[in-house]
Amino acid sequence: MESKEFYSLEELEDEFIGKIGTPKRDLYETEIERIRIGEAIKQARIAQKLSQEELGERIGVQKSRISRIEHGANLSLDSIIRIFKSIGISAKLELDNIGSFTLC
Repeated sequence: MESKEFYSLEELEDEFIGKIGTPKRDLYETEIERIRIGEAIKQARIAQKLSQEELGERIGVQKSRISRIEHGANLSLDSIIRIFKSIGISAKLELDNIGSFTLC
C-alpha cells in the first residue's frame, strides 16, 4: 500500500503563499481578516433581521456598498464603526503593548 504524506494548513500556506512576514503572505492574511470581518457584519445583520438595503439606509449608503463590505471589500474603520453602532454591537480595538480602545 502506498504511503500518503499529509500537510498542515500552515505548511501549505508557507509553500504556496509564502512564509509569514513576506509581502505576499501579509496580503493574504489581511484579505482573510477582511473576509472574516465582512462575514461577522453579515451574521450580525441577519441576526437583527435587517436586509442589506435597510442596513444601508441606517448608515447612509446603498445596498451595493453593504454587499461589498460583507464580502470583505471597501472596509474602513469608519464604516465598521457606523455599522456596529447602527445594530447595537460594541467593539474594542486591542493594540499590542498599548492597550485596548472602545470603538463603539
